[in-house]
Amino acid sequence: MSFIQEFDQHGAWRRQFALRLKLLSEWLVDNDLMEPGVRERLDQLHAQVRNDKIMVAFVAEFSRGKSELINAMFFAGYGRRIMPASAGRTTMCPTELGYDPEIPPCLRLLPIETRLQPQSLLDWRAATEKWERVDLDVNDPKQLAKAIQKVSEVRRVSQDEARSLGFWSDETPEDNPLPGSDGLVEVPKWRHALINMAHPLLKQGLVILDTPGLNAIGAEPELTVSLLPQAHAVVFILGADTGVTKSDLTIWRQHLAVASADAASRLVVLNKIDTLWDALSTPEQVQLQIAAQRVDSAEILGVSPRQVLAVSAQKGLLAKVNGDDNLLDASNLLELEHALGEDLLAQRRRILSSAVAAGIRSLQVETGRMVHARTRDLVEQIQELEGLRGKNAGVIKQMRLRIEQEQGEFDASGARIQAVRSVHLRLLKDLFALLGSTHLRNEVSALAKALKAPGIKLGVRRAYDDTFSRLRADLDKAQRMAADIQAMLDGSFRSLNAEYGFSLQVPTPPDLARLGQELVLIEKSHLQYLSLGNALRLAQPEFAERLARALMSRLRTVYDSAVNEVEIWNKSAAAQFDSQLRDRRRHFTRRIEAVSRIQQAAGGLDERITELQGMQAALTQVDAKLAELTELLTAPVTEDTAEPLPV
Repeated sequence: MSFIQEFDQHGAWRRQFALRLKLLSEWLVDNDLMEPGVRERLDQLHAQVRNDKIMVAFVAEFSRGKSELINAMFFAGYGRRIMPASAGRTTMCPTELGYDPEIPPCLRLLPIETRLQPQSLLDWRAATEKWERVDLDVNDPKQLAKAIQKVSEVRRVSQDEARSLGFWSDETPEDNPLPGSDGLVEVPKWRHALINMAHPLLKQGLVILDTPGLNAIGAEPELTVSLLPQAHAVVFILGADTGVTKSDLTIWRQHLAVASADAASRLVVLNKIDTLWDALSTPEQVQLQIAAQRVDSAEILGVSPRQVLAVSAQKGLLAKVNGDDNLLDASNLLELEHALGEDLLAQRRRILSSAVAAGIRSLQVETGRMVHARTRDLVEQIQELEGLRGKNAGVIKQMRLRIEQEQGEFDASGARIQAVRSVHLRLLKDLFALLGSTHLRNEVSALAKALKAPGIKLGVRRAYDDTFSRLRADLDKAQRMAADIQAMLDGSFRSLNAEYGFSLQVPTPPDLARLGQELVLIEKSHLQYLSLGNALRLAQPEFAERLARALMSRLRTVYDSAVNEVEIWNKSAAAQFDSQLRDRRRHFTRRIEAVSRIQQAAGGLDERITELQGMQAALTQVDAKLAELTELLTAPVTEDTAEPLPV
């Protein structure tokens, strides 16, 4: 299947999964099983599936046909180019294409001057009033292409202004833009662009990141230490006629080779193979030449040859527009789309399925525990009432007094339960503080200060090492604290279960080990800026300031995610207390009501036992239905899954 077909299947699977989650939610409400902890997990699962995004980043030096490849793969249905790809007109700023149903179709552009201000790109995303907005008519390809052409706009500025914006370096003049006769140089007019449109693939969660050339990439550290490392796949485009040039190799080594732990998520594309088609070479000779370029490029970049594909984006676009299957086949575009679909989407679906399966299993445990606790209470009531058969009024009265006494003792136990919750919350407070933004800022402050120091920063590598050593030590401490809390809860739950007949079970602890993996990736993505080759760039105060902000933004996102996991863990434990306290109080009330009915009517005993047995049978059916619904949700997704699982 092509990438588009694979993505359609992925979208269908997500929609079916979301529908089954919705049906499960409604069923839980109908059966009085929607406790706060259960609702929290369901909300998290809904958000996880609904908001799942797949980012594919296209990276290349100028004039490699990157925007043309995006046009060919995703926008050929418009019958024309949508992204600027004509000679002399190219994408000058990082451009994200995605879909947000809350925002009308539009192009938003962040002025390049925002680089001179302290906010990070993440901060600027929230400041919508600072972006220039252009409305898009997605049904008018001509208007759409004309509007998006703005991402290729430039400004002419003095060398001093270019220097402050990060596009001019006195130490590396070979990388500087050429001044005009008036001494002015061209720089991008925009720092970042966001395109929101209801393209079928974008609506299903695809995010396309179109990046500019080496000079613009290096000047925006937040792009290379945040956006690119988080992309699920990176398509690196080379020229088929030139292979790996010096600037291509610089981009690869500095910005891609260390940006991800998953090397298989990198695809290398040798574009413009049509330039090798000529009348003086046979098709076999051309294919041998292309094969040699693939092998050479793979060896230079250190990737598997199967990760290097040769295509003609221009011919692929032309073939799709004209419906020319022979030309489409010769362009090899479908081979690239198949590689993206097979390697990226199938893997992404497995990861998403595995992640939500863990949440569903926790959900099943929590709801199953409620069902079993209610079943146990019913069994106890039935046994208690069956013991009254043939007993006189005095015995029944004594039973009522005993139940009321048990109820009084249970009510007095509330202080014990509140004490457990108090200790739990106190320990959690310390854990939240360790993962909080204030502590994180303090840990990173020394590194930020070293980055912002004037001149060549000889000691910045040590500052990085020290900072990440402290962050790893904090993570180890957080894991120990979580383990201590887990042990405390386990002991307290066992005691309460034994003393009061609860069925409390310690929830699954937060996965803080993932935070450690994220720290490794963040540290690796920053190492490129600590090399000798970047010493001069790092000496620029504006660049160092942007690098420090990018680091803080990335770390804050990771830590916020960890805090969210701890909060869900906390709510799951607290919800068990609330649920079982409420059910036990309801249990006492029903026992007293049953004995009262028996005291008032001779036939009340058999009637109540029959009623309870019916409730027990209904709970057995509820338990079976719960297992059926959760089994459907946790069914594995394999590469052979041709259709979504039925609801």
